Amino acid sequence: MKRILLAEDEEVLRMLVVDTLEDEDYVVDEAADGMEAVQLLKDRTYDLIILDYMMPGYTGLEIIEKIQSSEIKTQGKILMLSAKSQQFEQDRILEAGADYFMAKPFSPLKLIEKIEVILHEAESIHY
Repeated sequence: MKRILLAEDEEVLRMLVVDTLEDEDYVVDEAADGMEAVQLLKDRTYDLIILDYMMPGYTGLEIIEKIQSSEIKTQGKILMLSAKSQQFEQDRILEAGADYFMAKPFSPLKLIEKIEVILHEAESIHY
């Protein structure tokens, strides 16, 4: 089973995404803020890390900086969720180190489709 970390401070959205992912048989750890996400990343490895752009504690970009500085070792792909969906914001997020971007709001079905593509690509690279 694939393990996913979801770091999202909006409780209702976090619950919706967790329920959707668990229905698809993913193992999901959830963090309500950036500090909790960093601690989970230090303790476990993930196949996919889903980060909200704006969170208390650390932002999604600050967490990426910690991953890139080797403070956190992970091989998982990073999907950034953000309501900042203008192209220059997406470019900034991807240049900072996120592998993928998804604009809020999104449908759970679209999120599942994107995650399937991401995890399939990751498997193709490893084999």
